[in-house]
Amino acid sequence: MPFTLHLRSRLPTALRSLILQKKPNIRNTSSMAGELQPASLVVLPRSLAPAFERFCQANTGPLPLLGQSEPEKWMLPAQGAVSETRMDRPQFWKYEFGACTGSLASLERYSEQLKDMVAFLLGCSFSLEEALEKAGLPRRDPAGHSQAAAYKTTVPCVTHAGFCCPLVVTMRPIPKDKLERLVRACCSLGGEQGQPVHIGDPELLGIKELSKPAYGDAVVCSPGEVPVFWPSPLTSLGALSSCETPLAFASIPGCTVMTDLKDTKAAAGCLTPERIPEVHQISQDPLHYSIASVSASQKIRELESVIGIDPGNRGIGHLLCKDELLKASLSLSHARSVLITTGFPTHFNHEPPEETDGPPGAVALAAFLQALEKEVAIIVDQRAWNLHQKIVEDAVEQGVLKTPIPILTYQGGSVEAAQAFLCKDGDPQTPRFDHLVAIERAGRAADGNYYNARKMNIKHLVDPIDDLFLAAKKIPGVSSTGVGDGGNELGMGKVKEAVRRHIWHGDVIACDVEADFAVIAGVSNWGGYALACALYILYSCAIHSQYLRKAVGPSRAPGDQAWTQALPSVIKEEKMLGILVQHRVRSGVSGVVGMEVDGLPFHNTHAEMIQKLVDVTRAQV
Repeated sequence: MPFTLHLRSRLPTALRSLILQKKPNIRNTSSMAGELQPASLVVLPRSLAPAFERFCQANTGPLPLLGQSEPEKWMLPAQGAVSETRMDRPQFWKYEFGACTGSLASLERYSEQLKDMVAFLLGCSFSLEEALEKAGLPRRDPAGHSQAAAYKTTVPCVTHAGFCCPLVVTMRPIPKDKLERLVRACCSLGGEQGQPVHIGDPELLGIKELSKPAYGDAVVCSPGEVPVFWPSPLTSLGALSSCETPLAFASIPGCTVMTDLKDTKAAAGCLTPERIPEVHQISQDPLHYSIASVSASQKIRELESVIGIDPGNRGIGHLLCKDELLKASLSLSHARSVLITTGFPTHFNHEPPEETDGPPGAVALAAFLQALEKEVAIIVDQRAWNLHQKIVEDAVEQGVLKTPIPILTYQGGSVEAAQAFLCKDGDPQTPRFDHLVAIERAGRAADGNYYNARKMNIKHLVDPIDDLFLAAKKIPGVSSTGVGDGGNELGMGKVKEAVRRHIWHGDVIACDVEADFAVIAGVSNWGGYALACALYILYSCAIHSQYLRKAVGPSRAPGDQAWTQALPSVIKEEKMLGILVQHRVRSGVSGVVGMEVDGLPFHNTHAEMIQKLVDVTRAQV
């Protein structure tokens, strides 16, 4: 006999009812699409229902809750309502005290226990096959019978009460040149549920072997293909195991209930620029892609254009590379721990020899990274440690920084020393930092010396911090960004050929050390401000935010976040420049001890630039 399950939808709809027949209404629908939508079933004791509901609400990506039954509403209809169709395959897994103890074709024998249990329907209506078809890509299972591979990750879901488990994901290999087309099709068809949570190396999710899925059939990645991962409702099976209740049930992977309940978040409809994703590769080793909305990406491109003006007529327009600011900020958003370096001792006949370009941009970026709760440190020349320590202390006292930033030094002279500095116990598998940023930092030229813009050798004032950037190239998972305005700064090796051709004295002064991303600005401080602004834009982007948190945990409006107050501002940067002046730090071009950077006055030049960057960042699309 079938059971009737009365559903109380958590969506704005009236009460629904769904027939759970013994076998025919529960079908293998991993490759189906139609008017009715597939859903997976979880049945728990009534006492655990409120906690499981809140657990699902805290992890809507893998556990989109469509509805739940009311207790004591399980009924046995008349015999004549039973279909004559019979299938012998199991449809449910039974869990006892957290362990899966068997499979069942029907729950009929547990009719008494079901009276004190609650059933939950979890949406799994997103059809990857439909998205593949829309993107013009072939299916990997042409017969349509195989269950997509699903893997347990090391990404923890947000816990609630006794429910705690890792995220489970499904995976499909996608040709590299079709990634963005496929991701856009997925978001168009599946909304938030269709958006991938990771694109690239599976080990970044804690998945060791793609050939050994936890559920379903493995699919091999062919050359030229990239593994793409989506959140899976199979995450609920781990939740059942974690709660260790005496009795629970769940539909077997690939066997779903057909319902007309809808998940409003999955119904995307026409995509706006805020919901259309762009896909960008941010690392080759390990392979890693990130995504952001078209509108967020366009705003960051506008920032890149704003800082790309050339007030000193140095010819920096020849050094500009498209989307370097976007890719650098995307990479930084994924970073856990960031090491920033600055310091260009161009005034070698003065004490201190530093210039006012560099430290303000470095501190502005560090302040925003701190607000994002990332670990951050600044590394400088040993001879300048006391100066920068005092600068940071004054910045905290005047409210430019919330908390002090550790100031480090490095004087090692070998690849081994650099690796030992960057990694815990010198082990490249455990780096201390996963992103290095250089902002107006003297860069090593091809002859091993360091030059200012006037071709004066200042090597005697510069420690070999370049070696850390060279070592980072050989440590998987560590990326780097260089910010410069003349081509002789650390990281500008990425554009050294253009520097040699177009910058005055470029054949001598060009930095030979390359960063992964080269951000070019008219004044390097502007590049530091722009990186902070770009991170603000990304963290305000719903698509990128969901990608960062792997669709687990609640989404939060930018206004609820502390980092919204950490943007650079005219007031804070005026204070920061004033601190440098108090310590007799000079302007880079003029050598003046005063409120100017690179010979340009703070008011009417730098203040206007800062305000313009903030205006672009906060502008409504």
